[in-house]
Amino acid sequence: MYQVWIAYLLWLVGGLGVFGLHRFYMKKIPTGVLWILTGGLGFLGSIYDFLTMTRQIAEANLKAGYLRAPGDPVQVTLKREKEPLERAILRLAQDHAGRVTPAQVAASSDWTVEQAQKHLDEMVRRQVCEMRVLKSGTVVYHFTEFDPASSNEFEV
Repeated sequence: MYQVWIAYLLWLVGGLGVFGLHRFYMKKIPTGVLWILTGGLGFLGSIYDFLTMTRQIAEANLKAGYLRAPGDPVQVTLKREKEPLERAILRLAQDHAGRVTPAQVAASSDWTVEQAQKHLDEMVRRQVCEMRVLKSGTVVYHFTEFDPASSNEFEV
């Protein structure tokens, strides 16, 4: 990260800005060469740099990616592992009184409707849940242990 005090020090050591050392520091190479060849644009450019050094350093830091521009969204990338499909299904069943559709699973997870459908059918085959068809024709997978209306008592 560029520092204002270093830029001013280079400006001072570089002949009050005439040699453009502060510009080389800020990676303004073409104007640094111009400052050397023209004596800081006849010293007027050196005075300009002295008065605007803080802003120039802020711009150099922004250009180099050390700072964000005001109003720029913060971009944070978090690596998130995909929730296992069965866990997503069971979480959703628990949240919805034991009733789940493949579309609900897909909408609340990173899985597709087809993947959810296939896994739910496998869970029916393993007798983890039951497949039910509502009067509307919607296929619902019912998990008895998550349905508060189902009896949770053991049969003797």
